[in-house]
Amino acid sequence: MPDINHSALMNEAVNEAKKGLAEGGIPIGCVVVLDGEIIGRGHNQRIQEGSVIKHAEMDALENTGRLSPAQYRACTLYTTLSPCPMCSGAVRLYGIKYVVIGENTTFQGDETFLKSEGVTLTIIDDPTCIDLMTRFIEQNPALWHEDIGELE
Repeated sequence: MPDINHSALMNEAVNEAKKGLAEGGIPIGCVVVLDGEIIGRGHNQRIQEGSVIKHAEMDALENTGRLSPAQYRACTLYTTLSPCPMCSGAVRLYGIKYVVIGENTTFQGDETFLKSEGVTLTIIDDPTCIDLMTRFIEQNPALWHEDIGELE
């Protein structure tokens, strides 16, 4: 993985998560980085937009816009929470090789799949990410379970 300041970039993803929470949504944020520069950012907007697919990673990829396959392979995705199967599939589809995860304590997504596809995962265990999700899940269990496709 390129030598990059993970904490500064994860902080940008955290800012996206906080933006989503302030909008009444689920506090998950993501940024897409190419050559050390943020080229896309997003946050979970399923509640705000009534969307079935607007997880933070999907929103960030959408906001990144079209890239060449070589550019996608050179990107690093920073997400505050371990990616679910849908978002992991998008990482695989576009050949993103590096994913930096703020935390996987409150939810462990499809990390096994990502690793099996050759994606390098870096898990930070960021206390802010853990706190945001812990408080949200405690206060909004029904919304959380809906977001990850599980029954309460």
